[in-house]
Amino acid sequence: MTQQIKKIAVFTSGGDSPGMNAAIRSVVRASAFNKIDCVAIYRGYQGMIEGDFKQMNARSVNNIINKGGTILKSARCEEFREPEGRKRAYEQLKKEGVDAFVVIGGNGSFTGAVKFTEEFNFPVIGIPGTIDNDILGTSYTIGFDTAINTVVDAIDKIRDTASSHNRLFFVEVMGRDVGHIALNAGVGAGAEEILIPEQNLGLERLLDSLKRSKKSGKSSSIVIVAEGDKTGKNVFELKEYVEEHLPIYDVRVSVLGHMQRGGNPTCFDRVLASRMGVKAVDSLLEGKSNCMVGVKDNKLILTPLAEAIKAHTEIDMELLKVSDIMTI
Repeated sequence: MTQQIKKIAVFTSGGDSPGMNAAIRSVVRASAFNKIDCVAIYRGYQGMIEGDFKQMNARSVNNIINKGGTILKSARCEEFREPEGRKRAYEQLKKEGVDAFVVIGGNGSFTGAVKFTEEFNFPVIGIPGTIDNDILGTSYTIGFDTAINTVVDAIDKIRDTASSHNRLFFVEVMGRDVGHIALNAGVGAGAEEILIPEQNLGLERLLDSLKRSKKSGKSSSIVIVAEGDKTGKNVFELKEYVEEHLPIYDVRVSVLGHMQRGGNPTCFDRVLASRMGVKAVDSLLEGKSNCMVGVKDNKLILTPLAEAIKAHTEIDMELLKVSDIMTI
């Protein structure tokens, strides 16, 4: 990169995740610390195309580190998928005097950033903000820790009811393509079975597991189901299948849904977001671009955005083994 960075833009894109506000705060204050201007872009790429910018300073981000969601809003933008839309976005950035931007989001957001920087050679750094923890190049994404704690808290409450009424609960959690939330929350909450997209365990194994649980003296059971699980078409069909083949169970379904995205971020996510925001600004000032900030072995690293979006992260096989042992 040959240009000098004098003004950085920051925005959030795609699905919201707890800790995004902490990352915004970090980028804004790291810019102020380095005595460079920072502008916020509202509504992601849509706001970029429409020139929805706001000048920021260190005081603009007071009292947001503890808030869930994103103060900059987020939106899907079909227009940015087209060359004409990206050209309009570039023109708005240049009109505002923006030299580089930091995008906080997931795979879709980074895919747009890769295309944009290829076309306009524009300096870009990504910060992974998604509850799914599915991006290559980082052990943790911002929001994942908060999400699994939210899920565990919900399952603990559901278990109280399950135990009181001797019921089997299917609890559906987010995870269309990866089962990180289901696996981690399932182990943490002591679930009797965990169904994830990475492994089609089959309906017979599920029945066998529930039979063993009943035989061992368990009066209630919790089965965690990632929404992308391949065992059944959906969690309600799983319920019907078990009721048909194991009528001894009183079966209920609880779909946690978007509550997993909300809530105040945990300390872990606040600290991670703060570290990544500073790293993103430092990286731009050092002349780096088209990279994502990640964390590995508690050290911040950079991964090319094109690598980060190539595939989803793999499931932790050691943790999968632990889950199998714990359900005995």
